[in-house]
Amino acid sequence: MSKFTSLKGLVSLVSGGASGLGRATVERFTKQGARVVLCDLPSSDGEKVAKQMDNCMFLPADITSEKEVKEVLRATMENYKCLDVLVNCAGIGVARKTYSIQKNLPHPLDEFERVLKVNTLGTFNMIRQAVILMAQNEPNEDKARGVIINTSSVAAFDGQMGQVAYAASKAAIAGMTLPLARDIGEFGIRVCTICPGVFDTPLLAALPQKAIDALTKTVVFPQRLGKPDEFAQMCQTIVENPYLNGETIRLDGALRMV
Repeated sequence: MSKFTSLKGLVSLVSGGASGLGRATVERFTKQGARVVLCDLPSSDGEKVAKQMDNCMFLPADITSEKEVKEVLRATMENYKCLDVLVNCAGIGVARKTYSIQKNLPHPLDEFERVLKVNTLGTFNMIRQAVILMAQNEPNEDKARGVIINTSSVAAFDGQMGQVAYAASKAAIAGMTLPLARDIGEFGIRVCTICPGVFDTPLLAALPQKAIDALTKTVVFPQRLGKPDEFAQMCQTIVENPYLNGETIRLDGALRMV
C-alpha cells in the first residue's frame, strides 16, 4: 500500500493533543494505526492521555519555544526515525473588546501579543522545524513526503465582538496556508487548514449554557455542536486525499457568525 493512502504506519505529531480537537485527532489516528507523538504543555494531561492509547508517546513543549520544539522533533526522530504528518491544534483565546468605556482602558497589548504568539507564531514554529524532517522522507510514487494540517477558525472570517486578538491570530493561520503550500510543495509536502465552527470541547464547555445554546442555534444544519471526532475525520481525509493542498476548509455546519 502506498504511503499516505491511509494513516496506518504513519508517524504523526499533534500539538495541543491533550484535550479538545487535538485529543480527538490523537485518538482517531492511533485507532487507524498511526504512531502518534502527542505534544502539549508539561502542565497538561498529555502523559495521562498518551498512556490510554496504543502507539502514542507524550513529548512536552511550549510551541513558541524554538529550543523546546527542536527537542520534540529530535526525540521524534530518535524514536520513530521519521515524521510524516503534523497536525497543529495548540491554541489559546481571549475575550476582550478593543476599548472598555466603563474602565476607560484599551485592549491590553500583552494579551493581544500572547494570543498571536501562541496561535500564529507557535503554529509557524512547529511547521518550519517539522519541514526539515519531512523533506528527508522517501517519497511515494506521487513524490509525496509529508502533510501539514493547521487549525484556524471561522472567527478568521466571522470574528465576533471581543474576538479581535483571536480572530487576527486565526486569520493569519488561514492566510499562511497557500504560501506555505507553494513554499514547500517542491519537497512533496502538502498544507491544508481547517476552520472549525462551534465544537463540543472543554474550551466551549467553559461558557454559560445560555451562550452555548445561542451559538448552537446559529448552526444551519445539523443544528448542534460539532463533534471533536468530526474534526479528526477531516484531518484523516486531508492526509488520505493526495490532491488536497493549499486549501482552507470551513467545518461548521454552514455557521456564519454575526
